[in-house]
Amino acid sequence: MTQPTSTSTTATGSDPVIDVVARLVGEVIGEEYVADIDIGADTSFSDDLEMESIEFVALAEALQLHFGEQVNFVAWLAELELDDLIAMTVGQVATFIEGCIAS
Repeated sequence: MTQPTSTSTTATGSDPVIDVVARLVGEVIGEEYVADIDIGADTSFSDDLEMESIEFVALAEALQLHFGEQVNFVAWLAELELDDLIAMTVGQVATFIEGCIAS
């Protein structure tokens, strides 16, 4: 794995959806904050990125703008339990997006 730069917030490079989610996370919470974090499938929004709820809302909007109306991130989040939201990872979001795009 390589260290991310200020223009790249993921070191995986293997999953384009994870790469997009990582880039959007950087835009939402600040590239300078995530510059030293390798964002990958196992990265937790709560523990690793310490995202606030308002930042998560901004990420949801950015994801919907990027991927379109077929990705109803807000509706998906509304169906989850609080513990699931707290433990959510970048990989889980990417899997949800991939499922929406495929259908």
